[in-house]
Amino acid sequence: MTRVLAVLLTLAMALTATPALAQDTLEKIKSSGTLVIGTRTGSPPFAYVNKDNQWVGFSIDLVDMLVKPEVEKAVGKPIKIEKKESTPPTRIPLLSSNSVDLIAGTMTDTPQRREAVDFSLTFFYTGAQFMVKKGSPIKSVNDIAGKRIASQQGSTNAKILREKYPQAQLREFPDQPAAFQALLQGQVDAYTNDGIQLYGLKAKAPKPDDWDVVGDFYSEEPYGMAMRKGDAKFKAVVDAGLKNGLEGGKYFEIYEKWFGPKGELPYPMTPQVKAYLMKQIGK
Repeated sequence: MTRVLAVLLTLAMALTATPALAQDTLEKIKSSGTLVIGTRTGSPPFAYVNKDNQWVGFSIDLVDMLVKPEVEKAVGKPIKIEKKESTPPTRIPLLSSNSVDLIAGTMTDTPQRREAVDFSLTFFYTGAQFMVKKGSPIKSVNDIAGKRIASQQGSTNAKILREKYPQAQLREFPDQPAAFQALLQGQVDAYTNDGIQLYGLKAKAPKPDDWDVVGDFYSEEPYGMAMRKGDAKFKAVVDAGLKNGLEGGKYFEIYEKWFGPKGELPYPMTPQVKAYLMKQIGK
């Protein structure tokens, strides 16, 4: 008898859970009045907790100023934004378990990840470049033959250089500080990483004007907002918010706030990147 009751209880719990799991994201948000985003507490300037203990950042502003209004229009009522910490290992599980509705951080849109989640339009685009001492003959990936190039062990950048540019003298370091220190001390001729990280290093260097970030991207890192796979209605709403921001210029105002000359991390938008972003919306 006890076993029968246990089976019935299990079935009841499964049936009770089914509607919540089947419920689409917009219905979930309409019911709760809250859009739950997974983001970061220590990834400036995309998402972090500042000195005033406020959760802020570029990705968060995009959700608050561009995505939220479109979600409110779709559900027909004002909503709140709730933030939860999401790290690379927990991002997809948080989405799959309905714990968050949207990942807004620094998640690169890759074919492998698209097997598990859907991505929004790209909201930030970066790629591998080089940091060099001002006046260096290295201006792009075409100038690295015979040069000592620092990278981080196990990085995508190191893999690309090893496979596609074997004429360079690749020197791998355990982490970014070690690689940058090698550049500072003249042990290498250049340090390669994602452009956004290189600009961060330049900004924090003892003498920022001594260093240049050079070259077009030789790898691509398009960041998108991730959501549960197959929820076409919610994806359309998120994309509409980003599209409106790009078309109307609000996106570029937000970008300037965080990445402009007076922003948290100066990272000028190149014509190449702007063209990439606008091409997504047919512009």
